[in-house]
Amino acid sequence: MTHPTPPRICPNCDGHATAAITLGGRDHHGNLRTITAHCPACHGTGTVRRSAREGARA
Repeated sequence: MTHPTPPRICPNCDGHATAAITLGGRDHHGNLRTITAHCPACHGTGTVRRSAREGARA
């Protein structure tokens, strides 16, 4: 019986697919204003499908 292969880590973001970026300044409650940015290669999942990666090498 074969074991399923684990998903591959995205080479562009090394698995850190989402980052919080500060916009500078604070809101009226005193919290930092931030936005969420996702890795464009893996769309925020942190993994790459094996078939997509193999197709890129061809």
